[in-house]
Amino acid sequence: MTAQTKCSFCGNTQSNESPLIVGIEGHICETCVRLANQVVSSWGRKREIAKPLEKPPIPMEIKAQLDKYVIGQEKAKETLAVAVYNHYKRLAAETGTDTVGMSSEVVEIDKSNILLLGPSGTGKTLLAGTLARIVGVPFVIADATTLTQAGYVGEDVESILHRMLDAAEGSIGLAEWGIVYIDEIDKLARSSESSHGVRDVSGEGVQQALLKLVEGTSVRLSDKGRRKENENQVMSTRNILFIAGGAFSGLEALVDKRLQPEKMGIGFHVPMITEKDVSSDEVFHETHPDDLKHFGLIPEFIGRFPVIATLEQLDVDTLVRILTEPKNALVRQYSQLFNYDEVELEFTPAALRKIAGQALARGTGARGLRGVLESLLQKTMFELPSHDHIVRCLVDEDAVNGIGAIRQFSADAETGSPKQYAQ
Repeated sequence: MTAQTKCSFCGNTQSNESPLIVGIEGHICETCVRLANQVVSSWGRKREIAKPLEKPPIPMEIKAQLDKYVIGQEKAKETLAVAVYNHYKRLAAETGTDTVGMSSEVVEIDKSNILLLGPSGTGKTLLAGTLARIVGVPFVIADATTLTQAGYVGEDVESILHRMLDAAEGSIGLAEWGIVYIDEIDKLARSSESSHGVRDVSGEGVQQALLKLVEGTSVRLSDKGRRKENENQVMSTRNILFIAGGAFSGLEALVDKRLQPEKMGIGFHVPMITEKDVSSDEVFHETHPDDLKHFGLIPEFIGRFPVIATLEQLDVDTLVRILTEPKNALVRQYSQLFNYDEVELEFTPAALRKIAGQALARGTGARGLRGVLESLLQKTMFELPSHDHIVRCLVDEDAVNGIGAIRQFSADAETGSPKQYAQ
């Protein structure tokens, strides 16, 4: 009687339904081949993730890096630093590594997505862009205004995962541990709370399309516009950290309305109620999920962002610091532009405060600083290359106010009055 051939791994007997692959010293069945493939893929995934975990930055290091580019907003920076560090700890727990002082036998930790609230120009996008330079995992910045509901012309939410895969250089394992920042999320708010049942392909429809993606699901990436080796790949978003940000213009009125006591009635005998004086910064700090619901975000979407971080409105002192202190401060940028023409550019302290005041009056936050500087320096930058004897330019308060000119000094200006040109 002939001995039956069996799989050397699981012992299954060879048959027409279970063929065996012959090796030098044994046989293997199809089931064991598939299992071995899963095990080897897991090894490769752990090797890919091990690199970011070699030396993950601690919260203080992350905040110190953010401080180089973002002035103020201490609470928001601390919130982001803790979120990113926890992301690394979840990464270590999932892969069983012990690089951040954790045991491999730990409770499964769910992610905490973050919602950034703050007026325009307070640094939400800058925080995200700076964070992208710090983290060692793939980072993608998406614009909510370009997203549409699936089946309509435009980018659907799946395009975010395609970009994440590109950021991970095609590695699914690494892409599944990335961080996504969705900007302008407030533009997805529906116009009114009574718009249920009305198809909104760029507002509520996108919110609904993002629900599963943000919470965690497996998405089969289509092969449209992709390389053939990427077709039909499946990506899990369970471990992707989502950070959403928006200016939420008009939210202050909703919060302020909730904070103000309701009038009890009218008449001479009704007790007088003093209204609370709430600043714009306090309004954002007092934001509740119900306020976001009234603003136009659906409750299911709000619930998937348990951490709400607020950014404070910028004042003149903060804007002056933004002009001078960051690594890529605007004063340093324009000084470098003037240095290319071998001219030194200087600002008086009073001029800097006046520039900050004009930017604050524009209502666009830190973004207004560049506009003020461009209009202030444009004529000088136009004329300067034609005057090769100018070595120094001084911007004072009168020049910012428009009642004087930017003073320009020639090489021998130390012994005579500076030669000035009308601005």
